[in-house]
Amino acid sequence: MIRLNQQLKRVEVKEFEIENQIVFNYFDNLPVSDRDEKLLKAIYIGVLALMEDRLSAFLSKTSNELGTELESLKMIFEMKKELFYKSAIKGNLAEDEVAEFLNQYFKDKRLKDKAYLTGNVQGKINRNKTGDIVCEIEGNEDLKIVIECKFDKSIKFGDIESKEIFTRRTDTAWSQLIEAQANRDSKVSLIVFDISLVDNSILKAFENVGYIPSIGFIAIIDSQKGDYSNLAIAYMLARDIVLNAKDVKVDKNILAILVNRIIKDINEISLVKNLVENNIENNKTILKQIKKSMLLLDFNQQYLNKFLEDGTLDKNDLLDFYMGEDVKDKYKIIEKEINENFNLS
Repeated sequence: MIRLNQQLKRVEVKEFEIENQIVFNYFDNLPVSDRDEKLLKAIYIGVLALMEDRLSAFLSKTSNELGTELESLKMIFEMKKELFYKSAIKGNLAEDEVAEFLNQYFKDKRLKDKAYLTGNVQGKINRNKTGDIVCEIEGNEDLKIVIECKFDKSIKFGDIESKEIFTRRTDTAWSQLIEAQANRDSKVSLIVFDISLVDNSILKAFENVGYIPSIGFIAIIDSQKGDYSNLAIAYMLARDIVLNAKDVKVDKNILAILVNRIIKDINEISLVKNLVENNIENNKTILKQIKKSMLLLDFNQQYLNKFLEDGTLDKNDLLDFYMGEDVKDKYKIIEKEINENFNLS
């Protein structure tokens, strides 16, 4: 894909494509006339950053306009991170990001569902705004899933068995699920927590995705890593219930058995997938090292044979042996083949 033109001192890229949502969104929001310039700048910034072991060291050494922009970028990132953890703001960020993820997920899966932000709108209960996002299934206003986003460590699990009636009222996962469903008149409710901002009582009950019979679903995401996979799982399970529930009395115990078994199997599949991916990465590293060693053996043997035949190596031979450019080029091809052959996607 990449060829170096040594005479012109130029990097030549052929048939380059990248599938990355962040990169795509950035360039999608740029005018067409600005995209080439921004791409070159992005490559330049990336190369400079890679040349330094630590980004902070790189920023301290770069005092020109580029360094100033990067320093600003770092400050914006840190500011956004700080704002995220401030309770007054992180809720709004959570709602926006969850709704954005869901609408993109619906688009990717070619679903006609739509997620709407409703956290600032009063619902069925007077002066009550519980239920941050309402999802209409297949565009049907009567088929709704309500989602409450709680990036807040103060929210406990709050199951009814441990509920103390005479204590001061506090929001819990249970209460928020029930309240959201009633306030938004939805078929099923779902509450989303972030792994960095979730109480241990909830993690103890559900590590990834959970289902509380007759109450709703719990999904634990990792927004800082952009991992919303548990939300997608919980949503699709909730969606199945909404679409397939009949107007008959449902045995909630049997439903709980079925749903929790599905969640258990999904979590096990995710665990196996992670183990496989980790093994693949390890095997790729091992295979690359083996190939590298074999190339070096062959490369060194060539020069040993030449030395034994001629009794010496001239300056050019010594330079080529020292630099090892030939073996580097061969290894790049092999490394690319290994990465492509082991690519799960």
